[in-house]
Amino acid sequence: MGDTDGVNADPELQSFGWNSSQLRSYPFSCRQIPRLSHADPRAEAFIDNEEPVVLTDTNLVYPALKWDLDYLQENIGSGDFSVYSANTHKFLYYDEKKMANYKNFKPRSRREEMKFRQFVDLLHQTQQDESQERLYLQQTLNDTVGRKIVVDFLGFNWNWISKQQAKRGWGPLTSNLLLIGMEGNITPAHYDEQQNFFAQIKGYKRCILFPPDQFECLYPYPVHHPCDRQSQVDFENPDYERFPKFRNIVGYETVVGPGDVLYIPMYWWHHIESILNGGITITVNFWYKGAPTPKKIEYPLKAHQKVAIMRNIEKMLGEALGNPQEVGPLLNMMIKGRYDQTLT
Repeated sequence: MGDTDGVNADPELQSFGWNSSQLRSYPFSCRQIPRLSHADPRAEAFIDNEEPVVLTDTNLVYPALKWDLDYLQENIGSGDFSVYSANTHKFLYYDEKKMANYKNFKPRSRREEMKFRQFVDLLHQTQQDESQERLYLQQTLNDTVGRKIVVDFLGFNWNWISKQQAKRGWGPLTSNLLLIGMEGNITPAHYDEQQNFFAQIKGYKRCILFPPDQFECLYPYPVHHPCDRQSQVDFENPDYERFPKFRNIVGYETVVGPGDVLYIPMYWWHHIESILNGGITITVNFWYKGAPTPKKIEYPLKAHQKVAIMRNIEKMLGEALGNPQEVGPLLNMMIKGRYDQTLT
């Protein structure tokens, strides 16, 4: 990884159509995520080592670089799209199936199914009214899309990405998620249990990543909580009394624009924001299952393997106790005074 602090430090990047005034300020330092040609051997090394890298010339989604709201409205078909609305710029993901575990949980955004044309109308109305409401479309591309979108999709550089998958023994492609967001929208820090090629199509997004070994600095919600895999820390106003180790966080960041592909390794935390005053952003994710667990485990374990173990312990205890609310007290009872001090 490069050692440059702050994405603002690279004047070359600012010539791409954005400047530092469009980036929010956060109370931690960041290093640059390298930007490389896909043909550069260093790019392959980063992916081999499961470290993030921006690939500038894969042509992965080249046919989609013409996509805008008008083109999509005309060609994307008559299927339903999941659109989230919120009175804040932060779209904290939540798992509706886990809401029963936390009776007092109130989602900060609302999901509604609608046609693409309805989404565009609502978007224009929101902008026209200068409403506080914000919208974010998040929809897996499926077989309801129109013929022209299918042709574009088939023209993606499947040869390159399939080689990436095969070379590393990853599992199958699980989904292509289409993301259309308003300027300034934020997806707060979270991690996924899949490999991700994050392909930017329209507009600019700032991506701040954190490696799995910073797990304890980011204070994820419990596994059984609807916001599982999300950080509890508000980056814009961190509560250091509740989350003291957040002071130790160090990020890796970049701004991706049309044609860029960011490799986000599984279990790496990522905070994504559409830059301020930058217009609508369009992105497509390529999510792959990770490689199967090797038969022979190598020690010491890597940070992401430890995260997987912790998740499994939480899940197992929740099932064994029959009540997710009992997991925390049991873990505290198990550790307090036994593992949280130096023993002789």
